[in-house]
Amino acid sequence: MPDKNCLLVISALGKDRPGIVDRLTKAILDSGGNLVDSRMTVLGGEFAILLLVEGRWDALSKLENNIPSLQKKLELSLSLKRTEARSAATENIPYMVEVVSLDHTGIVHGLASFFSVRNINIEDLSTSCYPAPHTGTSMFALHMTVGIPANTHIATLREEFMEYCDSLNLDAVLEPQKH
Repeated sequence: MPDKNCLLVISALGKDRPGIVDRLTKAILDSGGNLVDSRMTVLGGEFAILLLVEGRWDALSKLENNIPSLQKKLELSLSLKRTEARSAATENIPYMVEVVSLDHTGIVHGLASFFSVRNINIEDLSTSCYPAPHTGTSMFALHMTVGIPANTHIATLREEFMEYCDSLNLDAVLEPQKH
């Protein structure tokens, strides 16, 4: 095998408790892997994490072979998948989408459909619900990064997006991603 570094995606899910990140990242470090990207959150009483680990093929194989014992030791469900680096030659322009509204079913699906039919890729998405100040009404907030094809007429897209959001009473913003 060549000395080229390989990539491994790890997803983990388990009961939330202190020390999970410490123990999981130690196992990655001990195998010779390097954590290059991650998303972590607590949903309900469960801890969820997605990790992108880089390393030599033998380091990642060592980590893969340790998964059964690591699952038992950390009391986590672990899933692994080898992957490749994302293509740098992308013609997509990153845009940020922010939405706030009264909470109701179907908001995420509707937004996903809006972008999907326009061949716009959702690259990152997070949502939350919270009580509105003073009234306690359930509010919904969404933050999304999308990749808009370079040949898209942005003014037309923005107009269609705002009309869509207005029709559902969603307060929304669509603007270029600031780096």
